[in-house]
Amino acid sequence: MQSGTSAPEGVEAHNQKAWDSKCIKVIKDNLMLNAVDNKDKARLLATQAPHSGDWLFATPITAIGLRMSNETIRVAVGIRLGTRLCEPHTCPCGTFVDARGLHGLSCRRSAGRHTRHSQLNDIIWRSLCRAKIPASKEPLGLTRSDGKRPDGVTLIPWSHGKCLTWDVTVPDTMATSHVQATSTAAGAAADRAAANKKTKYAALQSTHIFVPVSVETMGSWNCESLNFVNNIGRKLTAVTGDPLETSYLFQRLSVAIQRGNEVSFIGTLSDIDC
Repeated sequence: MQSGTSAPEGVEAHNQKAWDSKCIKVIKDNLMLNAVDNKDKARLLATQAPHSGDWLFATPITAIGLRMSNETIRVAVGIRLGTRLCEPHTCPCGTFVDARGLHGLSCRRSAGRHTRHSQLNDIIWRSLCRAKIPASKEPLGLTRSDGKRPDGVTLIPWSHGKCLTWDVTVPDTMATSHVQATSTAAGAAADRAAANKKTKYAALQSTHIFVPVSVETMGSWNCESLNFVNNIGRKLTAVTGDPLETSYLFQRLSVAIQRGNEVSFIGTLSDIDC
């Protein structure tokens, strides 16, 4: 057998997926074995994470926000494959940017971070409203002594008589502070960011259900965040009757991440203000 393993037996011998999965596993193992550094390992693990590649399945329809520009697709594919995206240069923040151009995804001066955050939050808010769950962005009056607000709150109870509040965060899979963890476990940065958000808004949890919406720049999701988006998708299906609502929602979120990544990448070029 091409994979070097035994052939499927019994009923599985007639299942094409059973044959393909053995070859795919060998290819994945070889790629991980030959990864040259932690960034490559993190990239390969992230591409295998659930929903990290949903933008690849999105139909390019402008009316529902799924069309990506040629440059967005170039950057998205380049980051996913680990290819050269630019000539080495210096970011306006003073940091050296190598040919893969990944620095922009975590650059503190990158406008893409804010664009990506706003788009993701808007998609969550609009999806809740479409599911007949009224919600408000950046609500006032929630209990925090420092005046900081979560990204949104439902205006009717979500569960157990409590309204739900959420906050979006997008840690960079390849950031120096995360790559050691993300090179060993997909979604490690998203999990860490989600835990930080829960600590930050711990005071709200006595009056609200707090959910961090934590997804990495490479598309790996925190488990609690995944469950939240799946739940919204099910509520959308209950309203619209379309069983594909959850898939469409993940595609919109995935496309928004790629757009933010492209803006972040472009922002490192010297002739564009970062």
